[in-house]
Amino acid sequence: MKVVIAPQGFKGNLTALQVSKAIDEGIRRVVPSVVTSLVPMADGGEGTTQALVDAIGGDMIAVEVTGPMGECITAHWGFLSDGVSAVIEMAAASGLGLVPPEKRNPLLATTYGTGELIRHALEKGCRKIIIGIGGSATNDGGAGMAQALGAGLLDARGTPIKFGGAALADLEHIDITTIDPRLADDDILLACDVDNPLCGPEGASYVYGPQKGATEEMVVQLDTALAHYADVIERDLGIDIRDVPGAGAAGGLGAGLMVFLKARLLPGVDVIIQATGLARHLKEATLVFTGEGRIDSQTASGKTPVGVAKKAKEFGLPVIAIAGEIGDGYQAVYEQGIDTVFSIAPGPISFSQSTRMAERLTTDVAERAMRLFICGLEPERSHKKF
Repeated sequence: MKVVIAPQGFKGNLTALQVSKAIDEGIRRVVPSVVTSLVPMADGGEGTTQALVDAIGGDMIAVEVTGPMGECITAHWGFLSDGVSAVIEMAAASGLGLVPPEKRNPLLATTYGTGELIRHALEKGCRKIIIGIGGSATNDGGAGMAQALGAGLLDARGTPIKFGGAALADLEHIDITTIDPRLADDDILLACDVDNPLCGPEGASYVYGPQKGATEEMVVQLDTALAHYADVIERDLGIDIRDVPGAGAAGGLGAGLMVFLKARLLPGVDVIIQATGLARHLKEATLVFTGEGRIDSQTASGKTPVGVAKKAKEFGLPVIAIAGEIGDGYQAVYEQGIDTVFSIAPGPISFSQSTRMAERLTTDVAERAMRLFICGLEPERSHKKF
């Protein structure tokens, strides 16, 4: 019997690898001789870098970069074991979690540090870069990222514009002749699960600006600045990015990556499934375990467990999902390839208790799920020693 274990991490608690190992231990309590493939998963958001390093092999590289508010910080990126691939989370350099609530200001926040991470990967010789763009503190359209990589974003005096979303209003000319030439040879994959345009009521500023500290007045200012940015891009570079789905992701970083790096935008979980070679692990498998911290109605909208389940169904495999907690509407995942869902909660339990005991609880529920799976096999197989 072969079981593929491909969960996402439990956000803020267990990494994807820790969840995978806990599930593996529970399965082995039932079938000690089982063959397992542990394939830690992610969706382009928090934990993507660590998950891919754990799944594929490689190193976490620490570098000093410019933080979202212009401060010097230490950020990590993943240098994968093939020696030519990198995985970067923009949140590591330009994320909302790096800025205390009272200091959040998308008028000033910059993606310059994300560009510095990309530059470090280029200096390591990377020719394929996976970029996850969840959790941004910024609304600068990726302008800072482009500047860090050599692009000239100039005001009327021919000097570089300042950091932040507000400074885009001063943009008069874009010069890409000075951008890092190594980018021309790179394949940039943008892991993104939103399809917001750059501007307008559904764009970056209106939808995501408030959670980054923007007031109503600031939202209008930021949206106007991004619209001007889009106009200059179209005039100087011949690219109409304003209404491209995903351009508004991460405060418009999606647009910047597509315009300046020619990044290919793909659903986050699909990027990770491809990178980890999940399909290869599913061959000859009997069963698949997946999971995430919370499974609810939103999980059915293309989140990691559903992405894994859909791939598993291409091989006709049953799928068990384990969640830190189960929320309203979780039943929707049953229409997306997941066959059953288990919560790690053994009964009434506080969130703090569940968090503290998550690893053991995950092992226990994996054991219960595996026992049920064995019982569901044909009678002659359910008593067989696997």
